Amino acid sequence: MKKFSLLVLTSCLLSTLALGASESYTMNFDKETRGLVRKMQIYKSPMWVSKVVTKDSKEFFFTSPKSVLEFYYTPKKWPEAEVNGPEDIKDIIVTDYKTGDPIDAKYAFYVYGSNKISFAGDDLPAFKSIDDAKNFMKNNNGRRVLSFTEVSSGLIALLNGDI
Repeated sequence: MKKFSLLVLTSCLLSTLALGASESYTMNFDKETRGLVRKMQIYKSPMWVSKVVTKDSKEFFFTSPKSVLEFYYTPKKWPEAEVNGPEDIKDIIVTDYKTGDPIDAKYAFYVYGSNKISFAGDDLPAFKSIDDAKNFMKNNNGRRVLSFTEVSSGLIALLNGDI
């Protein structure tokens, strides 16, 4: 009986962890929704839209993955968001450039150096699948595929022309 209970408990725990990594996200915006960082209307380029959900369930939209990561690394530049650092952020969501589906930014793959640019300029198209990111990189003169942890504040500054 104890082995069966432990097996069921372990199975439930693994199922819960798997659901967390593949959680379903939404991007509910309209023609009036503007990005927090660049103040542009985001509906004009939906394949680039990104979003932060704070611990207080406030939502802030961004014109691109670069913009959301700029916010992630320097949130105090936008005091209206009332975010002091990553500890105040519940979710970071980016749009899969291939499918248009919202995905967890922390599990996405980003293409650096491609010939595709967003309203924010040089950017980091995001993909759920590493294979999709590699194919995009190959077909669009990209230089590297990066994970979330490989995208640094220094890279964001470089993409913004601040270096």
